[in-house]
Amino acid sequence: MPAPRLLIADDQPDVLEALKLLLKGEGFDVETAASPRAVLAAVEARDFDALLVDMNYARDTTSGAEGLDLLSRVQALEGAPPVVVMTAWASIDGAVEAMRRGARDYVEKPWDNRRLLATLRTQVELGRALRKSQRLEIENRTLRREGLPELIAESPAMQPVLRLMERVGPSDANVLILGEHGTGKEVVARWLHASSPRAERPMIAVNLGGIPDGLFESELFGHVRGAFTDAKTDRVGRFELAEGGTLFLDEIANLPVPQQAKLLRVLETGEYERVGASRARRADVRVVAATNADIQAEVKSGRFREDLLFRLNTVEIRLPPLRERRADVPLLAAYFLRRYASRYRKAAKEFAPDAMELLLRHSWPGNVRELDHAVERAVLMTEGGRVQARDLGLGGGGDGAGALDQMSLEEVERVLIQKALTRAAGNVSEAAKALGLSRSALYRRLKRHGL
Repeated sequence: MPAPRLLIADDQPDVLEALKLLLKGEGFDVETAASPRAVLAAVEARDFDALLVDMNYARDTTSGAEGLDLLSRVQALEGAPPVVVMTAWASIDGAVEAMRRGARDYVEKPWDNRRLLATLRTQVELGRALRKSQRLEIENRTLRREGLPELIAESPAMQPVLRLMERVGPSDANVLILGEHGTGKEVVARWLHASSPRAERPMIAVNLGGIPDGLFESELFGHVRGAFTDAKTDRVGRFELAEGGTLFLDEIANLPVPQQAKLLRVLETGEYERVGASRARRADVRVVAATNADIQAEVKSGRFREDLLFRLNTVEIRLPPLRERRADVPLLAAYFLRRYASRYRKAAKEFAPDAMELLLRHSWPGNVRELDHAVERAVLMTEGGRVQARDLGLGGGGDGAGALDQMSLEEVERVLIQKALTRAAGNVSEAAKALGLSRSALYRRLKRHGL
């Protein structure tokens, strides 16, 4: 380990020389300064393990004001080293004020060599330990950020979203993510989790639209053996699985009102019970919820509890549809192209001009998920290194883009469901997977649309 580097400051040359001889003899690397200005210049130019500074510099001055001002200015610098102050006019008031301004210790002239050396060594060790801890924290934050889900968003419409995510991610606040199908709500949820202090703990995702009413409590809170007929063993619920981490509640607006009350109780009290158990458990989880529904309309209609909404949307993030962030389409398409070309070992490396024109012209009612599927299909269909427009399967007119632009969201959803069923040859499970829905959620939509 290198010798501790000290900066000594005093206006008296003989004091500087005596301290320099003492400290060099004890293995310290010593530099000297004769004024506050010289101290600041040295600290800004080089790193020191500790500073030993006098409180008075002007002749016939004993107030210590110069030393106190110097302390404040040193503490304002980034990465300020520990400071030990010394003065021939020691007083309790001066010591208290020096410590308040950031001094780590206080020694009196004439100094006791043994105490001075012990004080400096202690401060050097503490300073090095603190800097090491700070470096490790910075490295950990950097590593956590490197592990964040890739979020491709450079369009103007996404900049406010990114700024909000940056502010909210490191917090414990509950977040409600709003946006149409396929806008990337789960990607945002995973980004928030990965950027938080809970990143080392699990993120558990629950599709609330796919849980039958009778199994809701068992799924979320768990059950004990014998709690009901089929409970042959104990079961750990999603809240318990997410302990210390994040619980992602997708399709929150599809939760029936009776189940909303049970979820609200956990969010209000922080406690839950396994089905059939009598002992309450504490829930240390951060809740991130998402929905594509107009949640305010759901509240007004009585289908969603307003008090539950207040618990969920401490912060609300609204994701714009892809048609409002067209500048991201080429970036997203290129990302998907690289991913699927690698996965399927295809030579596709770029989009032909007609293919890129089609990508930019298409209305993307299915948002990023539809773009993802279109590029995957194109990679599978292309026969060379360039993806052609015909490979995308969108049609020359953008797969009905003009007509879809004039439709309501309900009509667009109906069209997407019909297309998904057609592509899946009537297989409801495959269609549900393509749409990012559970089977039960798709059945509810089929009933609503009369399909």
